[in-house]
Amino acid sequence: MPILRTVNLEQRAGSARLLKNINLEVERGEVFIIVGPTGAGKTTLLRLLDLLDAPYAGDIYFDGRKATGPDVNVMEVRRRMAMVFQKPVVFNTSVYDNIAYPLKVRGVANSIIRSRVGELLEICGLSGLGKRRAKTLSGGEAQRVALARAVITGPTILFLDEPTANLDPASVKTIEDLLAGFNRRDSLTVVMTTHDLQQVQRLAQRVGVLMQGELVQAGTPREIFHSPGDIRIAGFMGIKNILRGIITRQEGGMAVVEVKGRVIEAVSELPAGAPVDIYVRPEEIVLSLQELRGSARNTLAGTIISIGLEGPLGAVVLDCGFRLEALVTARSAVEMALQPGQAVYATIKATAVKVLPALENAA
Repeated sequence: MPILRTVNLEQRAGSARLLKNINLEVERGEVFIIVGPTGAGKTTLLRLLDLLDAPYAGDIYFDGRKATGPDVNVMEVRRRMAMVFQKPVVFNTSVYDNIAYPLKVRGVANSIIRSRVGELLEICGLSGLGKRRAKTLSGGEAQRVALARAVITGPTILFLDEPTANLDPASVKTIEDLLAGFNRRDSLTVVMTTHDLQQVQRLAQRVGVLMQGELVQAGTPREIFHSPGDIRIAGFMGIKNILRGIITRQEGGMAVVEVKGRVIEAVSELPAGAPVDIYVRPEEIVLSLQELRGSARNTLAGTIISIGLEGPLGAVVLDCGFRLEALVTARSAVEMALQPGQAVYATIKATAVKVLPALENAA
């Protein structure tokens, strides 16, 4: 049974629908990360899941029980939850008192508080800072204090809203290591938002993608990054070479796609006549000075528009009747003496062309 589940969740601000038909499941003990462009509704959703705000419509279930509605004691449910915000929230007291606060208001014995705070100071790399005024800490230190205060009560689930957005790389790594440790050691369920896609791949066991207030795909990081459900997700994930076309012929799972007068063969079961969005990863394109003969289905003649070499790899932008970006090694670029205006061939295997049903208004 999932620890957290939503059914047709909706949120509004006046007549504006901020979230619509959110059906989400979070498994016990997993790290679930919510991603999406700015304004997609990530923070709005997180506040609903943490029961800070009430939904306009729909229901939230926590640990198998309904957590929304007039008959629910929300504060009782929230005692098993914790939240860390993007900007560290610390009180103008000592680091020790900041971390101890949730236990003090629960009436926990001082001996237990001292033991638990001492343990978390050690775990969070804050040993020796217990007497420091929390307001004098660096951003990374303050976020560690906020994290320690959030987990000191032993919550079942921890929500975090872009907790590393304003931190330096070293502090980001520290926070990520702490979250992974709490998740692994304490089986703490973690639900967080982030705009850092590399962080998603480092931390997440599953990912949910929000677009314009809708949960458009949920799955493992590999599923999201390598098999995006539509072209909006592909674009958000940084996938290049997104093109709009139409299938002109279908023969046993091999589709012929026309893109701006050029023909590209791809593996797809979509029928002839179907408008499609396709994408090809730059690393899947082979550049050559002569047309290659082999098993690859697609060889496109093009002209180099620009070359950007940074370190061992570089991006070569081509005009093939449409814009196409290929990735080459610096050595290959030198050996072929690639330069703007030069005629080249781009070879692409049919299996490297990913075909999705065309998304309206996303051309």
